[in-house]
Amino acid sequence: MDMQLIILALVFLSVTGVALGAGIWLNRREAVKQRLNQLDEGAGENSLTGVSEWQAKVVKVVGPMAKLSAPKEGWEASSLRVRFMQAGLRDASWPVIFFAAKTVLALLLPGLFVVYQGITSVELTVNIHVLILLLLASIGYYLPNMVLSSAMRHRQRELMEALPDALDLMTVCVEAGLGLDAAMNRAAGEIGLRSEALADELNLVALELRMGVKREHALRNLAVRSGVDDISSFVAMLVQSDRFGTNVADALRVQTETMRTHRRLRAEETAAKIPLKLLFPLIFFIFPSLMLVLMGPAMISIYLRTAARDGRFQLSPPSSSTGRPNQRRTPCNAHSKQSPPCQCWAP
Repeated sequence: MDMQLIILALVFLSVTGVALGAGIWLNRREAVKQRLNQLDEGAGENSLTGVSEWQAKVVKVVGPMAKLSAPKEGWEASSLRVRFMQAGLRDASWPVIFFAAKTVLALLLPGLFVVYQGITSVELTVNIHVLILLLLASIGYYLPNMVLSSAMRHRQRELMEALPDALDLMTVCVEAGLGLDAAMNRAAGEIGLRSEALADELNLVALELRMGVKREHALRNLAVRSGVDDISSFVAMLVQSDRFGTNVADALRVQTETMRTHRRLRAEETAAKIPLKLLFPLIFFIFPSLMLVLMGPAMISIYLRTAARDGRFQLSPPSSSTGRPNQRRTPCNAHSKQSPPCQCWAP
């Protein structure tokens, strides 16, 4: 057993050392470049440059592995590309990292299992061995998809929670006399403290409008990039208001009240789910412990009395209230010959 632990520790240290060595080798000149960029451009731009250079290095290393999992053609027009946009991953390097992670994890997890089996010498049948390898390969292949879905849901939730506040700002700006485009720019600048994701989306809409894209197309692109139902209804409202010439301020005020109602209903729904979510921990963890504390002493006492009655266990005689052991009592002489015996006892 000690030898197995030593081997596992050596494997862990070797893998960690290789990973750290590769990271240091890839970033061996990063400190000098960061220092030069700080002297020339400042720390803010330097952080972005460092991130882009890091992504470029990672893409250069894992690019050949990404080709094993990436589709041959047409994936950029598929729903996967839309999921990347909804997760906020717009850089061209993220798909390469995504498909490379699928390939590496699909090969790494079965490899680690084979190494562990070789170290521990676990006896498994061929069918079970193949089944475990296929299961680990499937987990490694679909794990990046689950991470991407989690990032997408987190970003959509952030957009839903920050949208009513942005609509309030847009309503105030429109009522103050600004146009819809100027109101969106102003809201994008102010809502950044509340939600950077929503600020980025509104800034992209403003950039598309500056490039000459029609407002309807820019708003529909916003709905596709976000994937949020509330934003889709907001876009539909603006398109209809622009098409039929209705008052934008009134439409924004009604839409804001609707969004706040939806947010309150979602909060109430989440609060209503709490008792159901607490039911299983109460049943499987807290309730058994409580029953053990309450019923444990009584069950032990019942067991001891039953065992003493059956002769399997002998209880020790209890002591008297004065601290002296109880003496055996005999009937008194005056009533010793009566039948049935009286209940008068003398010490």
